[in-house]
Amino acid sequence: MTAQLYVLGHPVAHSKSPAMHNALYQALGLDWRYDLQDAPAEEDALAFLEKQDFLGINITMPYKPHAFRAAQVQDPSAVLAQGANVLVHEERGLTCYNMDGLGCMAYLKHAGAQIKGAKVTVCGTGPTSLAILHAAAAEDAASATLLGRSAQRTAATLEAYLQRLAQTDHAHLAQATAFAASSYDQADQVIADATVIIDATPLGMKPGDPAPFSTDLLHAGQFVFDAVYGHGETALAAGAKAAGCTFVDGSGMLVGQAVLGAQIFLQAAGQPADFDFGWAFDVMAKGAGFAV
Repeated sequence: MTAQLYVLGHPVAHSKSPAMHNALYQALGLDWRYDLQDAPAEEDALAFLEKQDFLGINITMPYKPHAFRAAQVQDPSAVLAQGANVLVHEERGLTCYNMDGLGCMAYLKHAGAQIKGAKVTVCGTGPTSLAILHAAAAEDAASATLLGRSAQRTAATLEAYLQRLAQTDHAHLAQATAFAASSYDQADQVIADATVIIDATPLGMKPGDPAPFSTDLLHAGQFVFDAVYGHGETALAAGAKAAGCTFVDGSGMLVGQAVLGAQIFLQAAGQPADFDFGWAFDVMAKGAGFAV
């Protein structure tokens, strides 16, 4: 059976998702095809989602909220993030998930980051940031602070997340992890005190993009992760390396969430999906040309 899969977003020309997924499905002996679906305008993305001519898709910026709203069934992972990066036809209907947080944490631990007991700071207020914030709390981070450009809007975003969290089986995380929100211009001490800093904003995808905060606040001993990859060295990457931080880019997170997304696609198609995570990670990373 041939299955058609895509990554939807803009821009996506740089995406390694097709190389990763096609490598895995070839290794599994499946005649599946995974392609790019670039949607420069919102109406292009909406038309593609409405057509539903796919088994499943991955969704990247800026269309994760659109995929969330297009789903008939919304997994709790997507509800908490208010955005989806996996959309798949299942027996129960068109279903969405968000694997960004789980994929990020799986990779960071693989790269040597200590999340349990850490002071984690997440830059950005979109679905990817919320998914990562939640996953950090689920990994027993001591604190999880969300940073955005506006202190008021960031606090409102966090409060809305906590309200959704209270309605789930993960409500206990609000007592186990100290959640907080702030703006970049009010968070000098937060950034300086952080153990793990995660930038889940699109800054760095365009030439000349600045880091979300002053990299002068960084210092040796911190673990810094930038979700952007494939666009050269970002300002955050340069600053983190100069400060003596441990730094990794978004390529490993991409692989981690891709493995989890592939398992969802396979299960939806009635295919075995109980393969070893490490094996699939290596196959997909090699397919993309990543040394992670």
